[in-house]
Amino acid sequence: MWEAHRGIHVDQSELLCKEGCGYYGNPAWQGYCSKCWRKRNRSQPDQKRDTGPCPSVEGGKPLTFSKFEEKKSSEMSRRVNTMKRLFGGSRTPPKRGSEPADTQSVTSSAPQKSQPVDFTEFLKSLRKPSTQVLHRRCTAFLSSLESQRYLPVQKQSDLVQDFYQSIAGHFHSFPEEQSAPMMEHIEKLIMTRLYKWVFCPDSSDDEHRDLTLQRRIRALHWVTPQMLRVPVGEGRSEVNDHFLSAITAIIGMDAKRAPQDKLSCVFKCSQSIFTALASSNPEPANADDFLSGLIHVVLKANPPRLHSNMQYIIRFGLPHSLMAGESGYYFTNLCCAVTFIEKLNGPSLNLTPEQFEGYMQGRKPEERESPVSEPESEGLRLAKKNRELLGEIEKRQERVALGVREMEEELGKWVQSVHAQVQEIKAKAPLDVISTKS
Repeated sequence: MWEAHRGIHVDQSELLCKEGCGYYGNPAWQGYCSKCWRKRNRSQPDQKRDTGPCPSVEGGKPLTFSKFEEKKSSEMSRRVNTMKRLFGGSRTPPKRGSEPADTQSVTSSAPQKSQPVDFTEFLKSLRKPSTQVLHRRCTAFLSSLESQRYLPVQKQSDLVQDFYQSIAGHFHSFPEEQSAPMMEHIEKLIMTRLYKWVFCPDSSDDEHRDLTLQRRIRALHWVTPQMLRVPVGEGRSEVNDHFLSAITAIIGMDAKRAPQDKLSCVFKCSQSIFTALASSNPEPANADDFLSGLIHVVLKANPPRLHSNMQYIIRFGLPHSLMAGESGYYFTNLCCAVTFIEKLNGPSLNLTPEQFEGYMQGRKPEERESPVSEPESEGLRLAKKNRELLGEIEKRQERVALGVREMEEELGKWVQSVHAQVQEIKAKAPLDVISTKS
């Protein structure tokens, strides 16, 4: 079985948080999820930081999240009405004598009738008087962070994550299917404005890491899908088209500004890989197959500023997008793929160190004997069997030809021996020929 020689294997437990919370971990957080990583850092006495949410403005004075909590009861009705307008559109005012709007439960509106708005509608809704609090908080946070754009990037990340936490608390009474799209819109609004300040900042080594990773991927251009054990057939245009779509999606990640949009590119890339594997194999792809395919796509695409894009998502993306769900799973695998590429060596590809160095030095493939035993199809097995039979026939023909030559030599020697004996007898007793006359 060719699977026994697989060089890439990932255990699903390795993708989860080391704390055992059930969420996906990340190499950038030393194997922890976003929640456990932040909690762990904040529990360090020597790493105390300002963990309060980022300032908002009301009456010209900064407010902390605790101040908003004190006003929760007075603002609850406003929040309920705001979210209903955002998710459910305009509603008919209640008739006199009916139950007041601020006492209605949020869940009283049927979720199936409440459709999340898109980002354009969300931006339009911020102009309405009913959303002034949310608008003011976002504007105040942007102004505050833009004025602190020279802070270390990790501190900027903490401020953004704290702001997400405070806003999420503002919408805690709503179902996840309503609050999650709302948080994604807020993330896009905030990070589109902050992108030029916080993406690949001077306070980090992201640019250096980008160049190092790009050179590493370029040096591994010789790695084939067979070496990575990607279970796909060669020469099928349908499979190649799906892999081309995956390459296009992962390259397009650098053109996006919001972390959610960059994650969407990772999602599309991963979906295309699964489609390519499904169209090439009747059996469903497993985690190892997907990771191998993702590594192959990254090596072929060599996405621009890959490290910076991944760090940007980690630092400024919504925690729930990275900790769970398909997007979190795909992004965790992308991090694993990059780590694999950075640490790639001969045994990872079933190559000896000498053979791996030969590839890295650019020697031609025909100068090396590949130890990779490719999985054989029925046609390949039949062709191999025919070659073996032809080899056996050639060997038999050689043996027969050798036997014929030996027989001819022995026959020639016997003829010479008989002729010599006849001449010897004639010399000893010459025959006299007597002619008789009748």
